[in-house]
Amino acid sequence: MKPDVLVVGRQMPHVQAALKPAYTLHTLTDGADLQASLPEAAPRIRGIITTTGARAPLIDALPALEIISSFGVGTDSVDVAHAKSRGIVVCNTPDVLDDDVANLAIVLLLSVTRKLVAYDRYVREGRWVKEGAPPLTRGIAGKQVGIVGFGRIGKAIAAKLSVFGCDIAYHARTPKPDTQHRYYADLVALAKDSAALIVIVPGGAATDKLIDRKVMDALGPEGVLINVARGSVVDEPAMVAALAEGRLGGAGLDVFEAEPKVPEALFAMENVVLQPHQGSATVETRRAMGDLTVANLAAHFAGKKPPATV
Repeated sequence: MKPDVLVVGRQMPHVQAALKPAYTLHTLTDGADLQASLPEAAPRIRGIITTTGARAPLIDALPALEIISSFGVGTDSVDVAHAKSRGIVVCNTPDVLDDDVANLAIVLLLSVTRKLVAYDRYVREGRWVKEGAPPLTRGIAGKQVGIVGFGRIGKAIAAKLSVFGCDIAYHARTPKPDTQHRYYADLVALAKDSAALIVIVPGGAATDKLIDRKVMDALGPEGVLINVARGSVVDEPAMVAALAEGRLGGAGLDVFEAEPKVPEALFAMENVVLQPHQGSATVETRRAMGDLTVANLAAHFAGKKPPATV
């Protein structure tokens, strides 16, 4: 008999195609009540594959649940501790998205420091002809860039920034023995010494509002904040105020606290570059992430350890 698997959130077509022959699939649309939607199937469901997470009420409604395979490296949308307390395996999709997320972090840094978006508009609006060359921008070679979070993606960002001649330092819960880069236990001190901060920590309670006013004031009126982590990691109102008041020099943001809603005050700021959560959003990376969610399920139901357990 094929295992019963609950599909939560929209899956890529190639993922759906891979799942259909191997599992009896049940779909739960966003916001739907499980018991109302699938009252007969719920007791038989042994796996979840999800793009939107799995909270405790959903987990507890599935007495036979064995595995949650989540699309994405972040697990803040999955109640991991609760799942593990029930002996449920939780999987994610690390490694395969490191390169593209790191690339976007650097693109955002360069876009802010070299005013790529603002100066694109400058040309399109005919201002180059009318007003002449715009003001000079700032380079990053020889500057210290602080990386907040030094896991797989943080290290990928550091490796790429080294090519640009940047001095790399980082903040994490503990020093990393496998790197030569300078460690700061004090995040405010890192911000004070850096021309830019790139934030790439997991979301969740432990990192909520980690980048607060003190950090942004330490970064200062010429400093740049890049966030490719989670919107919750930055105190968003404090950031908007710091940018508006000139206490923070610029920001490149891929994530927001209530996305897709973005503070409208940011729209008119030429020192801010905005993206609609595009970190891993390339065809190649998203396909690899989908493949890994399927591989995690397949390994578990074959009696093997999934390739990416949390």
